[in-house]
Amino acid sequence: MQTFDSDGVAIAYIDVPATAGAGDPILLIHGFASNHAVNWVNTLWVRTLTQAGYRVIALDNRGHGESQKLYDPAAYGSDVMAGDALRLLDHLGIPRADVMGYSMGARIAAYLTLDHPGRVRSMLLGGLGMHLVEGRGLPSGIADALEAPAGTPITDPTAKAFRIFAEQTKSDLRALAACMRGSRQSLSRAEVATIEVPALVAVGSLDTVAGSPAPLAALMPNARALEIPDRDHSTAVGAKPHRDGVLAFLSSRP
Repeated sequence: MQTFDSDGVAIAYIDVPATAGAGDPILLIHGFASNHAVNWVNTLWVRTLTQAGYRVIALDNRGHGESQKLYDPAAYGSDVMAGDALRLLDHLGIPRADVMGYSMGARIAAYLTLDHPGRVRSMLLGGLGMHLVEGRGLPSGIADALEAPAGTPITDPTAKAFRIFAEQTKSDLRALAACMRGSRQSLSRAEVATIEVPALVAVGSLDTVAGSPAPLAALMPNARALEIPDRDHSTAVGAKPHRDGVLAFLSSRP
């Protein structure tokens, strides 16, 4: 991996050229407690997109993977992390890119698009539907579960699942707890309605975390929804219907 300085924070990233074709850049932003490899490499996204002719840039969000760990929740606002993504595009000299995020990464992508629409060719939100505007992201109890001493019983199933996932990815649990507390912003319906770039909202049909995709897509003038059949929040990301739907969307956007 490579790293760059994003306003004083070391951010790790990969930059993989297209195997053929024009090499249009697409920026991938992973979800909470994940990293670029778990979210995008292991799920075949990087291979799929590069073989389809795209240059793939994927970062480890601050507090995750090989990027710098911070312990102040104020360092993890969705707009702050969108700033890391923007500065990565600047660092690579990319004026405009397709931007795809999953779960928390989709929230970051939405903030990036809202604040800097000229830098986003299209916006692809995976694992995040109406909870972008209704609710405040993942349940706040996840942070308490991440900070609990090892062996402490965790009764909430969602919090327990994220604690197990964070341990599997060998994450810094204290940094993730700060991220959870600092990144739970939502956008208003009026703000979402101003997003005019082509957009795709993709959510698994069994996902109980994201919220419905169709109502969110309906708020935007140039968006459509994709329901990924028989997949939940953790299994929809790498599903073939998801990848196929994204490729079809990318090939049809201006």
